[in-house]
Amino acid sequence: MKEIFKTKPISSLIAETQGKQGLKKVLGPVDLTLLGIGAVVGTGIFVLTGVAAANYSGPALVLSFILSGVTCMLAALCYAEFASIVPVAGSAYTYGYASLGEIWAWIIGWDLVLEYMVANSAVAIGSAGPAMR
Repeated sequence: MKEIFKTKPISSLIAETQGKQGLKKVLGPVDLTLLGIGAVVGTGIFVLTGVAAANYSGPALVLSFILSGVTCMLAALCYAEFASIVPVAGSAYTYGYASLGEIWAWIIGWDLVLEYMVANSAVAIGSAGPAMR
């Protein structure tokens, strides 16, 4: 039972990135910024926002966007801190493995898979919505 809570040392994570089989960092700041903008300027802004504003909300929609923007900024600062502590390619799974342990990293990994499935479903529904009317 103790093995599932074992953390992975940062030196081991860094050693795995060295050599031929290590992941190379090829995306720069401009690439990452454009990737983030592309994700934001997708279906969520152009399709679902208009439907939500027209049918379900009022001026509070602007406040909710401001609140979600601040929340995203705080999450970005958390990831920046994680990336400075554990300087390897990875996501919340890698950071969870280094700090919380194997079982939590496994749970975080499957949570990420679920998150991507739900996000892709929302984008597909939002994109197909106007075409189905």
